[in-house]
Amino acid sequence: MAETNVRGITLEYTVIGDRGPWVALTPGSRRPYGELVPISSRLAEAGYRVLLHDRRNCGASEVGIEPSGSEHELWADDLHALAAALGARRLFVGGSSAGARLAILFAMRHPEAVQGLLLWRVTGGQHAAEKLARQYYGQYIDLARDGGMAAICASEHFAACIEARPSNRSRLMAMDPVQFVAVMETWRTNFLAAARLPVVGATEDQLRALAMPACLIAGNDRIHTPVTARKMAGLLPSATLHEDVVSRRPDDQLLAEWDPAEWRAAEPRIAEVFLDFMARHPER
Repeated sequence: MAETNVRGITLEYTVIGDRGPWVALTPGSRRPYGELVPISSRLAEAGYRVLLHDRRNCGASEVGIEPSGSEHELWADDLHALAAALGARRLFVGGSSAGARLAILFAMRHPEAVQGLLLWRVTGGQHAAEKLARQYYGQYIDLARDGGMAAICASEHFAACIEARPSNRSRLMAMDPVQFVAVMETWRTNFLAAARLPVVGATEDQLRALAMPACLIAGNDRIHTPVTARKMAGLLPSATLHEDVVSRRPDDQLLAEWDPAEWRAAEPRIAEVFLDFMARHPER
């Protein structure tokens, strides 16, 4: 593990592999990067260098709640700066769920740096937007209004961030709760507006404008619906869609939540799909 400061935020990161084309992967939700080490090791064994990092407000990296259109925009620009600092000027960018949203925004904001997209469990639809907006933002708005920043520090997620990096407590406590709520409200409003989009974070025109090749692995739950993956694959100019990596379910019989055990068991297949895709789209 290592850390560096980019754009005023200290990020915890690691690079798995010491040669070959660069890949950057990001997990879902605000989880730390550790869950992606096994699949990254498989890619590294095949000759790739994989950059993993804890995003701001996640894991052992610093907390940084700053005004922006979305938290994912901050994450995308942070990753771009981190990759550039490590000499990864062009790379395959991917992730699952929130990590996939980061990768899509990275491609929209920094297309010249993207060799291809590796996406699994893409997010879309009214149900997903409403549920996740509450999980990511709404609950913290309520906590800050009722108990100030002390309540935020005591919440399960931010308490874990403080345990991983104790200085995060002073960073959070230094924030004005009113400003914290204002940022969270902006992020929530924009997230909810994305319920009408093909995928959370991108319009049809924005997806059609992404010229780089993309590999999509469809989810099988109500947050990461196969319909969303199909819509995105149909809009991207160069996309390969896989709907058979995890159990394929009818659209009206999707899981209420994604099954971590099923996806862990599918990691060898996920690695195989991505390695085949990257071999067919070598670094230019």
